[in-house]
Amino acid sequence: MEELKKQLCPFCNKKTLTLRESTKEIPSFGKAFLFSLECSSCNAKQSDIELEKKEPSKYTLTVKTEKDLQIKIARSTTATLKFPNFRLKIEPGPSAEGSITNIESILEKFYNILEQQRDSSEDKDERKKAKNLLKKLWKAKTGSLNFKITLEDPNGNSAILSDKAEVKKL
Repeated sequence: MEELKKQLCPFCNKKTLTLRESTKEIPSFGKAFLFSLECSSCNAKQSDIELEKKEPSKYTLTVKTEKDLQIKIARSTTATLKFPNFRLKIEPGPSAEGSITNIESILEKFYNILEQQRDSSEDKDERKKAKNLLKKLWKAKTGSLNFKITLEDPNGNSAILSDKAEVKKL
């Protein structure tokens, strides 16, 4: 069931902001409530996902094969996603977006950001750090480097969608 509503956009002040709300059933996790905002005038976008309220949780996964890169992650706006081997993380905050994506897509986003740093930073050390991290991410993206992921959510609304993930209630 999807519900659409037209709202006033807080960025461009036009009534062209579409609010979408839907509910999906995710096996082993229950109902997922999906929300998105999109303005057809100024292209502002925001999305969030909330799973049925649960206790705080922490998921841990070691990615060992190229196939593991296809594992899905459902991350709400309250979750912190960490890649400790690379010292990279996505934290919650006012502009955080919920999503359902796979590990490969997340690595690709980090890769693109680091390429920009490598190519545009005026700081030589920052360019060097970005270049070295890009090498590690390349190995991870091709399945030749094992790495760990942790996903912590104080509201229990996020999950690594794999039997390979270790789950702890906090």
